[in-house]
Amino acid sequence: MSAALALNPQVLATPVADARRGEFPCSLSLRHAGVRDVVLRYELRGDTTLPIVAVLGGISAGRHVASGSTFGEPGWWERQRAVLDTQCVVSIDWLGADGTLDAPIDSFDQAAALAAVLDHLNIERLSAIVGSSYGAMVGLAFAAAYPQRVGHLVAIAGAHRPHPFASAWRALQRQIVQLGQLQCAETQGLSLARQLALLSYRTPEEFGARFDADATLAGGTAHCAAEQWLADHGASYAQRTPATAFLRLSESIDLHRVDPRQVRVPTTLIAFAEDRLVPVDDVRALAAGIDAAVRLRVLHSTYGHDAFLKEPVAIAACLRDAFEACAEDCA
Repeated sequence: MSAALALNPQVLATPVADARRGEFPCSLSLRHAGVRDVVLRYELRGDTTLPIVAVLGGISAGRHVASGSTFGEPGWWERQRAVLDTQCVVSIDWLGADGTLDAPIDSFDQAAALAAVLDHLNIERLSAIVGSSYGAMVGLAFAAAYPQRVGHLVAIAGAHRPHPFASAWRALQRQIVQLGQLQCAETQGLSLARQLALLSYRTPEEFGARFDADATLAGGTAHCAAEQWLADHGASYAQRTPATAFLRLSESIDLHRVDPRQVRVPTTLIAFAEDRLVPVDDVRALAAGIDAAVRLRVLHSTYGHDAFLKEPVAIAACLRDAFEACAEDCA
């Protein structure tokens, strides 16, 4: 069987150049919450005669990765559209992203959801999984749980475990949301939690370059130069994200654990030296433990963890290299 894989003709009657979406009910056995009835939502984008790649992003990313003629709105990884156009891309909405699943969710649960979507589409084996941030964690879980179903793993800004410092940061974010809920100010609490999260995604160097200005007084209160930028981003996020989704997906990052020795597929790891959420040493430890061929790239960026979104040229080059390696691995 080729890397383009077996597809259910009733789902995909002919090769397509653009995208289609679908959803279906499914019962999943969650690691910490037992069997739950959920609705899985996916998008399939591109010509199905091309290698099929699962693309997964951070906890705020969804199934819409990049725009096309059918779904013209920009996707969460729009800057990588040209590279992704060389593949057929399958992507999913995260379990819990709609706020209806108020239960502990594990990265292995998300991997099971992806496997269920592949079964629904009758996709036997992926050419590759490309995961960034939380998506890298889910990619690692999928590679450990379903090694026969993926040819290559590309994990960007993600490791086999959460770093304790990052977990402490997220714990404070969740407490802010919970305090807001107690005060009947859930939206404000979620906005503040997102603003705190943004500080962990970026670096002091970026803030020094962008917001090096004196504080201003307004109504007798001092405001720093970055304050409005943070407030705008926090408010926008709070308007589109259910608080339950934020709490459960944030928690899911801290529940994530994968034994690197259980990852037995060829892997490309991409880390950022300035990333304070996923330290390079953790990614190096992951690379040393994987029981397969590993390529490790360490990049520099003042954007820190968010470099997978903010450094399109460097990431595109890494993706092209990874897809070439994937083609060699799958040959």
